This record gives sequence, structure tokens and C-alpha cells, in this order.
Amino acid sequence: MTTAMKRRSEVNAEHQWDLGSMYESMDKWEADFKKVQDLFPKLEAYKGRLHESANTLLEALQRNDEVNEIVANVYTYAHMRAHEDTANTLYQGLSDRTSSLLAQTSSATSFITPEILELSKDTIEGFLAENEALRLYGKDLERIMRRKQHVLSQPEEELLARVSEVADAPSTIFSMLTNADLKMGQVADSEGNLHEVSEGRYRVLMESKDRVLRENAFKRLFGTYGEYRNTLSSSYGANVKKNVFYAQARKYNSALEMELATDNVSTDVYNNLIKAVRENHDAMHRYMALRKKALKLDELRYFDLFIPMVESVDMEMPFEKAKGMSLDALVPLGEEYVNTVRTAFTDKWIDIYPNVGKRSGAYSWGTYSSNPYILLNYNDTLDDLFTLVHELGHSLHSYYTHKTQPLVYGNYTIFVAEVASTLNENLLLEKLLAETTDKKERAYLLVHSLEQFRGTMFRQTMFAEFEKFAHEKVEAGEPLTADTMNAFYRQLNADYYGPALVLDEELQNEWSRIPHFYNSFYVYKYATGFAAAMALSKQIRTEGAPAVERYLNFLRGGSSQDPLDLLKGAGVDMSSPQPIVEALSVFRERLAELEQLLSEA
Repeated sequence: MTTAMKRRSEVNAEHQWDLGSMYESMDKWEADFKKVQDLFPKLEAYKGRLHESANTLLEALQRNDEVNEIVANVYTYAHMRAHEDTANTLYQGLSDRTSSLLAQTSSATSFITPEILELSKDTIEGFLAENEALRLYGKDLERIMRRKQHVLSQPEEELLARVSEVADAPSTIFSMLTNADLKMGQVADSEGNLHEVSEGRYRVLMESKDRVLRENAFKRLFGTYGEYRNTLSSSYGANVKKNVFYAQARKYNSALEMELATDNVSTDVYNNLIKAVRENHDAMHRYMALRKKALKLDELRYFDLFIPMVESVDMEMPFEKAKGMSLDALVPLGEEYVNTVRTAFTDKWIDIYPNVGKRSGAYSWGTYSSNPYILLNYNDTLDDLFTLVHELGHSLHSYYTHKTQPLVYGNYTIFVAEVASTLNENLLLEKLLAETTDKKERAYLLVHSLEQFRGTMFRQTMFAEFEKFAHEKVEAGEPLTADTMNAFYRQLNADYYGPALVLDEELQNEWSRIPHFYNSFYVYKYATGFAAAMALSKQIRTEGAPAVERYLNFLRGGSSQDPLDLLKGAGVDMSSPQPIVEALSVFRERLAELEQLLSEA
């Protein structure tokens, strides 16, 4: 019997997050909204004046912080309320208002960075020497000044600014085509029943036990992208050309170098990742061969990669049980960390169960001055337990950062964002593996881990290699056509997955449906973060307290240091390929154990 999903008003208050600690009344929210608008003229009063003195620069930066902190509270509260029930028109209206306020804030603060870049290095150093309070912003100013050698003359910058108005056109075209215009229709399952195909339903269809349905859905979705291959290759090609144009205009050696410069990361880190994963392709080939054997298939096809390769185990995970297991799994991180997780449960940081209209998925979100809240759609499964500890990792990272750092460094970059969440998942997995004596459960957990590796270390690195190829083609003055990209992407899949996977012709179109490619050279961070987390969890297991303290200092670091320096302080040198190699050795170990278990079955 299926239980009807509750409406928001029917959900027990104990199972909802407490956003009242952000704003106890709408009057206070409205007051903050108006306060931001009132601050705009006060901030803009500094426009054209940052060169005057160290004190003027300090006041402008402090006012900028004040505006951004309040805007973050107003914006985040409205959107989180809207996510509770997307049909709630009151909060949807507030969300729309805050989106407009955010745009106004961006405009009002846009003069700060360009004016700082107009200052000489000597002027900045002089200001810092004479004003002790300004030194708080030293690292932030250093990051801005790194860009100075890539800043052009004022007329050139004005021209680039005008070009930027159309720079997002490729991404917009892609989004409109794939989200609004592409219609994929219906496909039949093995019994002739029809099923609607769309991006939103793709994963569900790929997880069907009906292989005919999986194949038909895969061919329809990927085939539809193939029908628009010329349009999509033009769109993505324009995005690549845009990146190359900006890189060349700003005198970077490559688009890759330009994108990595934001994190002060060398292109060697990117290239080391690709090289190390390529050197371990044989392990993924073994995994594909094992999947084919376990599923008893004559041919392993891409649409066979999303179904369980071992029998699912009945590991029902009610939330109360999940709370206890989360706390137990995170014990290696120390009493302080575990007590903070306990606070997340007792102080209602978490919105637990699905309800009618609630935003799907899960996330950790909050502001510098709020709790780091978690949205879940918990359904009492083992996967939900992993999602819980994953999001707790993000929230604890935010908690330690906000507790330790001033506002200017009270965030962290995407490069390190997945470290804390992945580390928590790995600690949970290791605890479950250590405690289970059931071979089926153990096999199920090993597959869970190997699939994480496949989706993160291997797949995201494959994506990273594709992006590098595309940009290097354009930088070499060679045409970037649909045929060129299809051929390279097909070869990538052959290289990464090996001979056990039969490559359907439609698979070569997959590059054209990846939205991350329009946020260039981004996906590699998932793989490097995953590898860093694996290395840190191993250190915590083997070294104990010293490794834990290094890790907590990393969580406390926010953006006070560059990402590679933060990780180096924690004990992981991501400028070296060693963490990648070590992570992949864990993949090999878990794969070998799974091979042994399945051979005994």
C-alpha cells in the first residue's frame, strides 16, 4: 500500500529545519531587504575614491562586506523557504525579489575590483603597512592583484565588458534548446507499454530492470542529441572560442591556465590527474568485465551501467537509526566534531522528509551568520544515509569556517568543497565494511564505493580530458566540428571503459548533453577533491589525533589560504599525482575484494 505524500503543513515540526533563527518574522526580513537598498548609496559614495587613502579603501571593503552579508541572509532565507514548497506563491515572490536585489548588489559593488586593479603594487603595500585594520584584507587584495598583469587598458577593458554582454549566449542557447525545445517522445518497454523520455526521467529509465526499456530510452535520448549535433557543436564550439578569446586577450598561455588561475592552481595539477587516471585504465576495464560477468550478459552496453550488479540488500534505514550510525561513523574525527553533528540534529539544522512541492534532491546551504542548514528528501534507504553524512560534511565545513574566519574568508572554493563530504562518506563506508559479516551486504557496499569511483574519479576525468582536447583544438586554429568531437569522445569511452563495454553509436553524442562543459574546466575539481578526501581519511585512520587536528584546521581555513595550501596543511599535496595514485589503489583493493566475493558466490 502506497502512503500519500504529506503536505508541508502536515509535516511534524520536529522533522523540519528551524529557519526562524534567521528571521523570526517577515517584518525583520523586510527591514533587512530595505537596509540593503539604503546601503547602496553609501557604498557607491566610495566609487572613484579607493586610491585616496588606506582608510578609504578599508571603509569601502567593510561596507561591501556589510552589504553582502545582509544580502546573503535575505536571499538564502527566501529561497530556502521557497524550496519547502515550490507551490507557495508568497515565498516564490520573495525569491524573485531577492534575485533582483542580488543583481542590484552586484552592480553597486562592481567598481571595487577594477579600482583596486588600477592601484600599483607599491600603493597597496603602502596602504597595508600604514593601516593595521586593512591587513585583514591582505590575502584578498593579493588575489585581486594577481590578475593585474592580465588587466588591459581602460578602453580595452570597456570593450571586453561590452563583449561580455553576449558571452553567455552559447550557454543560454544550450539551456533553451535542451530544456525547452528538445522533445524526445515515448519509447516502449518489453511489454509494449509506453514511457516518456526526458532528461528529468533519464536516470529512472536507466535504472529499470527492463533491458528493452533501458536500451530504447538510451537510444532515443542520445539519438535525439545526435539529430541536433550541428547546432549543439556550434553552441559548444562558440563557448570554447569565447574562452580562448578571453585567454588570449588577457595574455594567458591557454584557456586552461586562465580558468585555473582563480584558484592559483598550476596546469600541472590538471594534467597530472589525467595522466594518473589513464595509467589506471586497466582497473576500470576489470571492473567493466566484472559487471558484465555479474549481470550474466553476452554484451555489456552503456545502458547496463546504472542497474545493480549485485543483489540489493534489505538495509532499511529509518532516520533515527541513521542519526546514530552517522555519529558512530564520524567518531574518528574526534569528540568536538561529533558533538557538532549532534547539534545539527538537536538544533534542527535538517529538513528531513519529502513533502508535496518540496524541492528534490539534497543540499547544504546557509550564510555566514546562520546555521549551515541541510535539505533532504529522506526515504529510509542506505543511499539516504550516505546522502546525510555527505551533506553533514558540507555543513560542518561551513560551521568551522564561519566560526573561525572573518566574513571576507568565510567561504571556500569548489576545489575543496567536496573534500569534507566525500571524507565523511568514506568513513561511513569503512565502518559499514568493518562491521558487516554478510557477504551480500559487503558486496553491495563495495559496489557502492566502486560506482562512486567510476562516477567521480574516472568519468569526471574523462570529461576534463574532453574539455582540454576541445580548447586545444581551437587554440591550434583547427576546426571544432561535431564529427571531430564525436570521434574523440567515442575514443575516450573506449579508452576509459575498455573492451568489455560495447560502444553503441549513440554514445558518441553524450558530450553534447553535458551542461558542466559550459562552465569550463570545472569538473576536474570533483576528481581532485575525491582523491584528497581518500588520502585524508586514510591519514585519519592511521595517524589518529595529529591527522584529525590537521583536518579540522583545514575545515577552519575557509578561503584564508589558496586551495592547494589549505590541503597541503591538512597533509595532502595535490600538486603531486601521488594522492590520485593512492586513491586509485583503494579502487583496486576494493575491486579485488569484490572479484573474490563474487567468485565465491
